[in-house]
Amino acid sequence: MKPKILTVDDSSTIRLIVAKAFQTFDCDIFEAVNGVEGLAVAARELPDIILLDFVMPIMDGAEMLSKLKSNPALKSIPVVMLTAEAGREDVLRIAKLGVRDYILKPFKEEIVVQRVSSIIDLKSKGNKPLKVKRFDESVTILVVDDKPAIVEQIRAGLADTQWSVHGCGQSSEAVDHCSQNAPDVIFVSLSLPDNEAFTLFQGFGASAKTKSVPVFALCVKTAVEDQARAQQAGFTGIMTKPLEFDDIKGKVARALHLDTSYKYFEQRSGVLVLKLPAQFTPTVANEIIVHLRTKVSEAVDAGLDKMVVDLSLLRGTDMNLVKLGLSAIQLCQELSLKHRLIGSDVMSQNCKNYEETKDWQFVSTFEDALSALNETPVLANVAA
Repeated sequence: MKPKILTVDDSSTIRLIVAKAFQTFDCDIFEAVNGVEGLAVAARELPDIILLDFVMPIMDGAEMLSKLKSNPALKSIPVVMLTAEAGREDVLRIAKLGVRDYILKPFKEEIVVQRVSSIIDLKSKGNKPLKVKRFDESVTILVVDDKPAIVEQIRAGLADTQWSVHGCGQSSEAVDHCSQNAPDVIFVSLSLPDNEAFTLFQGFGASAKTKSVPVFALCVKTAVEDQARAQQAGFTGIMTKPLEFDDIKGKVARALHLDTSYKYFEQRSGVLVLKLPAQFTPTVANEIIVHLRTKVSEAVDAGLDKMVVDLSLLRGTDMNLVKLGLSAIQLCQELSLKHRLIGSDVMSQNCKNYEETKDWQFVSTFEDALSALNETPVLANVAA
């Protein structure tokens, strides 16, 4: 099933740039010139991602986003905001709207491809998947920071992976290192003196060895203007200090198209099983959402017609879980998969505290789920 990308922008030039950016990928592009038209197309096509202009006539991006979030069928669609505004207040306002990411205008084709491919799975028209590694395989990371403690902190924070971290304190050292051993991903501190971070970034883009390597900016969380400048320059993303390593792992995995689906999805007894880990964080939720449609579609293509969502390791409920559960259930209904939820009595009781999940029904074990799936066509009263 091809991913669907919807661009909502009153500028024909922007829509053309987006369409051209994805012309070598196996996806369907849809367009709208304002929020009213965008909502209609979104409801009809149910896109996998929406690129939404902030300033438009008739209905602007903020109003359209609000209506998307209030629609149960559309609220889980990830939205990337397109905006020419780069000031602190504007960036914070956009972030509060609940968008997945934002791109500053003007932007290059490769930037929009990077941002979109970090959220949804893309394949070339030759059907070659962009993902080439699993998350648990080796990844080499170059950290360019004049503070050795930051390098050591990153090395320690990623010690539970197969990833290796090399640190360079100066730009010249980083250039020499890349000329001999091009890394898989690069982190560059925006606090390097004399604007070196941006000069170095341009150099990486000009080198044949590193032009396709994702480059992330490192900066303190409060440096909003530096973050906006890095976004506009074309950095793959931002890593903010103090560093959050689950977030870093997620961003690197998306930038390199690392496969993390094996951690959550498996096929067992002719059933697709989505098992949520005990440490269910927003990063985990995002990872699962990225893979959800693809894994369910693959299961259907392989002849499976049943899915189990296993929440037995969880003891609490939050909106990340609610959104993920609703997305999984909606997708099962869309593809006519029989489905069941596994969870404890505590989980069942917690779900009754949320309007969206109060009617969710649980069984205790996989065997109970399998028995129920073989007896009845579809779980009743499970969707909000």
